[in-house]
Amino acid sequence: MAGFLSTLRRIYLSLYNWTVFVGWFQVLYFAVKALREGGPTTVYGFVERPLQLAQTAAVMEILHGLVVISFAVGLVRSPVSATLPQIGSRLFLTWGILWSFPETRAHILVSSLVISWSITEIIRYSFFGMKEAFGFAPSWLLWLRYSTFLILYPTGITSEVGLLYVALPYIKASEKYCIRMPNKWNFSFDYFSASILALAIYIPGSPHMYQYMLGQRRKALSKSKTA
Repeated sequence: MAGFLSTLRRIYLSLYNWTVFVGWFQVLYFAVKALREGGPTTVYGFVERPLQLAQTAAVMEILHGLVVISFAVGLVRSPVSATLPQIGSRLFLTWGILWSFPETRAHILVSSLVISWSITEIIRYSFFGMKEAFGFAPSWLLWLRYSTFLILYPTGITSEVGLLYVALPYIKASEKYCIRMPNKWNFSFDYFSASILALAIYIPGSPHMYQYMLGQRRKALSKSKTA
């Protein structure tokens, strides 16, 4: 039974990783195409749907992490505590900022965001896709998986923070997603304040995550040298 579950797990994760890899490859292709044909202001229009699909598919990774907690046979080793903040912030930018506030879509930071995200995810999903499908990943792909974030994480985070900051005036003026009192739930919510809070979380959160990834890099590359 354990062998069957292990095989089923590998097939599922192989399909998942390669499917999302294709999605992110489309995002990068359309982003480059947009930059060549129309410039940075056109990037979002080219990548909107594949970006939304590829990024939203990452919700499954949170579920994969929860399965490790719930069952003896785990799907993945990645802790939810590391996965949730990254996916949550990206979903917030994808749906809560870019989709919700069209005024932000022509900003040049959209280009750096999309390119940073897509290159990172193309490498990551191909790495895990290779490991699940074939049981190994080439050393050069291992190095890319644990080294490209040194540049792409800062560019991606800078783009996220920049776009969130750019969106603040539009969030405040629109009152979108706000719940005002009085109401039957006796509850209020201010999206502008929540966005300010999200922006503030980046200050301690980003260095912490970067340090975490540096630790993961040291472990992974040291193992590859001794293997």
